[in-house]
Amino acid sequence: MRPPSDRTPFRRGVAEGLPFIVIMVPFGALFGVLGVEAGLPLDQVMAFSVLVIAGASQFTAVQLMVDGVPAAIVVLSALAVNLRMVMYSASMAPHLGAAPLWQRGLIAYLLVDQTYALAQTAFDTQPRWSVSDKVAYFAGVALPVFPAWVGATWAGAVLGAQVPDAWQLDFAMPLAFVALVGPMLKSRAHVAAAFVSVVAALSLWWVPWNLGLIAAAVLGMVVGAEVDRRAEAAA
Repeated sequence: MRPPSDRTPFRRGVAEGLPFIVIMVPFGALFGVLGVEAGLPLDQVMAFSVLVIAGASQFTAVQLMVDGVPAAIVVLSALAVNLRMVMYSASMAPHLGAAPLWQRGLIAYLLVDQTYALAQTAFDTQPRWSVSDKVAYFAGVALPVFPAWVGATWAGAVLGAQVPDAWQLDFAMPLAFVALVGPMLKSRAHVAAAFVSVVAALSLWWVPWNLGLIAAAVLGMVVGAEVDRRAEAAA
């Protein structure tokens, strides 16, 4: 087997994206099960995973729909959960901003927590990669991740009724985010933002329509930005 340093960027991306299948499969299957149990037909469940491709916001939206929350709040909550994608895009722009428009469009479509986390780490450790190398790596990461998500959603929606209740698939969602967020807490600002958002989310659990989550996200970003500002001022 060739060492990782000798692999092409695409092959390295595929190799590093494959382990996420272990998380993506139960995560996607759980959404398929919950979507069908919420009363959505199969085509709508699949549309969620193919068009949105954002597990946390999909779970949020479906749960709020089941609770009979107004559509505007459902959309606002899903968008709030996905605000991190704006930061992901800004972080990727210096690396991939010079790629052709059609490639940037596909990258934006496939930019999810897993592809971002791996790409950002690889790009930071491979300063000599060209834009085409970075695009190839991103494509390699997305190759196993996206089909695993969509396929698992379909399997969960079709076969969900046959899954025994003893199989606790809901472990996948928190496990996925712990695995992704943990290694990315590299500064005091990151840790402060994560801590405040977690504490706020737990403290505001009682706020109706999941609006406590939106407030927690805003508080976390404000605190993180302020800690970062003070660190730069002191430097």
